[in-house]
Amino acid sequence: MMRALWTGASGMIAQQTSLDTIANNLSNVNTAGYKKESTTFQSLLYSKLQTKVTDNEGNPKPVIGQVGAGVKVASVVSNFEQGGLNETGNPYDMAIDGEGFFMVQMPDGTTAYTRNGSFGLALDTDGTITIANSDGYQLLNAAGEKISFAATTDTSQLIIDDHGNFCYPNAQGDVVPTGQTIGLAQFNNPAGLLKISGSLYQQSAASGEARLENEDAELQKSRILTKYLEGSNVQTADEIVNMIVTQRAYEMNSKVITASDEMLQQANNLRG
Repeated sequence: MMRALWTGASGMIAQQTSLDTIANNLSNVNTAGYKKESTTFQSLLYSKLQTKVTDNEGNPKPVIGQVGAGVKVASVVSNFEQGGLNETGNPYDMAIDGEGFFMVQMPDGTTAYTRNGSFGLALDTDGTITIANSDGYQLLNAAGEKISFAATTDTSQLIIDDHGNFCYPNAQGDVVPTGQTIGLAQFNNPAGLLKISGSLYQQSAASGEARLENEDAELQKSRILTKYLEGSNVQTADEIVNMIVTQRAYEMNSKVITASDEMLQQANNLRG
């Protein structure tokens, strides 16, 4: 019965983590570029109740008497399925159609990756014009350097094509590439990316090194759509169903604890 208490408790803890994950998904249902998460579980160690299982005539049975010790959370995995595209009208809002990630420079000089393409114009400390997100993290080009333009640039004339190239009219009025191209990175295992705040990710040993689309000929190139943002891929109806299932599982595990406690109480009340 003590085993049942701990087994029920492990189930409640695991389902609480699942509910936390669902709550985070629902809270980010309108977050641009957010990727839904799901909780996976593993059974805990089994105890062998009988080393040899036989019938009443002593014949061996093709089974082993074992009982489990409960459940644990194995992982919380992100689903990187493409989200819906929402038109915003902002010329510096960008959505990625493909597997790529935008690269932005963090304050400590490291590179972070995101699917949230909500960007705008910003002035750098040297007076040049850069592209940055709402936190001021600057968008990087295909060489891993910040995208910048001279202070005299008429930003209303800047155009971003489907390949992420910034184009600008020359002296003859022809729109030509400026030499600045938005850098996009892909990962062999995006589920292994380390999540940080602001819809940002950092590479890890599990995700592998970033593979730049402009350098890796084996990668299928992504397409950039301006004036659009990629929405969250959270399906509200699915999350509500998952929440109900999780709540019921939590209740059942709590009833296991209640039943085990009642049985222990009866055993304690037995008199010789």
